[in-house]
Amino acid sequence: MDELTQQHLQELRRGTVVLASLLSLREPGYGYGLLESLAAAGIAVDGNTLYPLLRRLEKQGLLTSEWNTDEARPRKFYRTSEAGERLTEALLADWHEIDTALGRLTSGGS
Repeated sequence: MDELTQQHLQELRRGTVVLASLLSLREPGYGYGLLESLAAAGIAVDGNTLYPLLRRLEKQGLLTSEWNTDEARPRKFYRTSEAGERLTEALLADWHEIDTALGRLTSGGS
């Protein structure tokens, strides 16, 4: 795959990682577990991308977090906040509209 294609694929996927993270974190999860669940769903994302994203979403009030210190290694668990849930629904609605529009374009319909 050439560099230009990789750049455009990265741009296309950038917003989907936000939506996928908000969807996945409707149930509490920690960073590494989220990386694994996204990869299992077919959304490959690098830890160097995901961890800053989680911090940014938390700062924006779209995620809440708390530390779990019950295990030997403390983990920060994230969960989609109420504001994050509202954004998730808005992004999903727009995603479905875009998917429908692209479907019409690829099938030659109007």
